[in-house]
Amino acid sequence: MNKQLLLGAEAIAQAALDAGISGVYAYPGTPSTEITQFIQQSPHARESGVRSKWSTNEKTAYEAALGMSYAGKRALVCMKHVGLNVAADAFMNSAITGVHGGLVVVVADDPSMHSSQNEQDSRVYGKFAMLPVLEPANQQETYDIVRYAFDLSEDMKLPVLLRIPTRLSHSRAVVTRTEVKLQNQLNPTVEKNKWILLPVNARKGYHNLLEKQNQLTELSETSEFNKEIQGKGTKAVIAFGIGYNYVMEVIRTYNLDIPVLKLSQYPLPEKKIREFAEKYNEVLIAEEGYPVYEELLKGFFGNEKFHGRLDGALPRTGELSPNILAKALDVKAKDEQTIPSIVAPRPPMLCQGCSHRDLFDAIVEAMESYPQRHIFGDIGCYTLGALPPYNAISTCVDMGASVTMAKGAADAGLFPAVAVIGDSTFTHSGITGLLDAVNDKSAVTVIISDNGTTAMTGGQDSSGSGKYYDICKGIGVDENHIREIVPLKRNFDENVKVMKEEFEYDGVSVIISQRECVQTAVKSKKHKDK
Repeated sequence: MNKQLLLGAEAIAQAALDAGISGVYAYPGTPSTEITQFIQQSPHARESGVRSKWSTNEKTAYEAALGMSYAGKRALVCMKHVGLNVAADAFMNSAITGVHGGLVVVVADDPSMHSSQNEQDSRVYGKFAMLPVLEPANQQETYDIVRYAFDLSEDMKLPVLLRIPTRLSHSRAVVTRTEVKLQNQLNPTVEKNKWILLPVNARKGYHNLLEKQNQLTELSETSEFNKEIQGKGTKAVIAFGIGYNYVMEVIRTYNLDIPVLKLSQYPLPEKKIREFAEKYNEVLIAEEGYPVYEELLKGFFGNEKFHGRLDGALPRTGELSPNILAKALDVKAKDEQTIPSIVAPRPPMLCQGCSHRDLFDAIVEAMESYPQRHIFGDIGCYTLGALPPYNAISTCVDMGASVTMAKGAADAGLFPAVAVIGDSTFTHSGITGLLDAVNDKSAVTVIISDNGTTAMTGGQDSSGSGKYYDICKGIGVDENHIREIVPLKRNFDENVKVMKEEFEYDGVSVIISQRECVQTAVKSKKHKDK
């Protein structure tokens, strides 16, 4: 047996390699990034030709993985929870087409919003699409469940959704590997009609999906990942995924004797839950994220027996923790460690020497003479332009929204309408918004802050590097209004001049601000010096 100390994210990657994947498709997003990075750095993956470059966005990643499945090979697709919003069109429709080679989609949720815009729970998507969902409780189970997921996908001819939260993705434990499976041979599907979602075919596909629901439920009823832990008393716990880990920590810490039903495979095993719940007067439902299954269970059994996030027994927002669960189980929890007053909280800040600093200095100066100072921001390190000393960013909603929100504001009469978007985010979701602006001849200025990398998630490759001028020209932006600047203090006056000129232009203009990320520059220098 081969034992390794792995992050939860790395356990997923190793399991997928051992399960014989031929490709991983992903766009970087915390807390899912390390899955793909592990595969990119794996000698085994390189030797066996596993495809592992970053995709332009989550939708293109999912569709490419679906294409690999069509060809008969196994594929892994990874993203963070908000990335599934981007991939939702392909995800939902792949439930109707089904798959050929095994397809597992890993979605890393971020309860408490450590690095995200919301606390979205991806299990809702799995339920919505009527696909099997797996939610491991620890690193070893994560490895085992990924191996199982590929087999389940091929047996049921369906994509399988694997959901992990930040704490599981970013914590380490010893994982025991099992035998390595060879990659599937190229074997494109011969079931052509099921992949063509004309209404006549889609109706059949949907009917087939509905017919599989009873079988999926039966698999959950007998799943090794759904099990009962014996205990005494009239109060019990139903624990989902990592919630099980927290519950067991409380039980061990306080020497409790409480029965627990652990659930990690869905759809819900209704018989198993009913047999368990009927034995107890009260049941605490411990699930990380939304009260997805608490709502269902209250529907099955009525509202009086079950307690959780909906009735205040557990907090409605944020992560679960052993202390929170101890309180819900009427245990006096140990005092939490307090932070000494000498340790002052420090907000996040741009790195010293960051190109975004000089860019925002110029933007603030260029906007100074305008009574309306609204700058539409986007997802990336440069979102910190919203904080002091710049206080420059007015919005940050989702990937690519800076361009389209600036366009909409310009259409409403706002002047100047300025968008700031990063290089990777521009190719992810900004290009289509810029095309809308060109077609509408909207008076917007789009500033692309090109630091040559996807910096916020650790310095991954940026899809459009070296192509931004040509992309903007190809979309239809007037060449005279595609300006390139270098954000350095010595160029400050010239950069402000360029911005003012383009702010005044009654049409679409693009300013490409180009300077390498200071972190990747340091890494490059170290690599050259070796």
